[in-house]
Amino acid sequence: MTIARPDVTDEIAGSTPDPGLPRVNTWQLRLFASYCHYYLRRHFHRLYLTELSPATTLDDKPLLICMNHPSWWDPLLAVYLSQQIFANRRHYGPIAAAAISKYKFFEKLGFFPIDPQTRDGAFRFLQIGRAALSKRGCALWVTAQGQFEDVRVRPTRFQTGVGHLARSSAEFVMLPLALDYSFRRERTPEAFVCFGEPIEVRDGRSKTAQDWTNIFASAVESTQDYLADQVKTGQENGFEMLLSGQAGIGGVYDVWRAMKSYARGKRFRAEHELGSR
Repeated sequence: MTIARPDVTDEIAGSTPDPGLPRVNTWQLRLFASYCHYYLRRHFHRLYLTELSPATTLDDKPLLICMNHPSWWDPLLAVYLSQQIFANRRHYGPIAAAAISKYKFFEKLGFFPIDPQTRDGAFRFLQIGRAALSKRGCALWVTAQGQFEDVRVRPTRFQTGVGHLARSSAEFVMLPLALDYSFRRERTPEAFVCFGEPIEVRDGRSKTAQDWTNIFASAVESTQDYLADQVKTGQENGFEMLLSGQAGIGGVYDVWRAMKSYARGKRFRAEHELGSR
């Protein structure tokens, strides 16, 4: 997921009609969400969630979900979270046109292609973004940094496309989302997600596009900092485990461990150092 380049967006905000929203194939979305569940379980030990404010309190208000972009896994996590946390919403997200050309089925899942380096790409982002944020029960997911950024990079900077979107849209809620990944005691990594404090936008014209961009970036940065502190403690307290996947070394080593456990009359557990992550 990406957004249009800021200098292109600056020229065209507020100048285009609403083209409507992409059509989503429900059964293909469900099938792909099931595949994401399988694929994440295969490649991650666990997925943990924490929230600074319960996302369920937002009812069906239009959502702009701004997230940091540390890895290739982020869009797959977004699809998984969209169906786990916001199953009753309709979800949309921009994606690079080059990626859509390779994976056409993404267009059936609510992703819409844009070229972030062009004027037409900026037009399309603002058009569809405004359409999504004008309808209750919709959510628009964006990696507003516009490129991969390490989770430790500060300050968190956003491209101004989301600011122009806020300034030209009706009432909606911006929900910060922080993603983090960590290797612990297992061969496979753990993924951590945190929803931050929502920001209600009631009058987009009350601030400049740059002001909104800075406000949203600061909210995501604060959420990232909170999540980083939680991850560093190494404790499960405060997290909800959404998914449990691969554990242990596998192969001959785990076969030997299992045989030792059974010889002692104990149940074999692949996880290392039970009681902590």
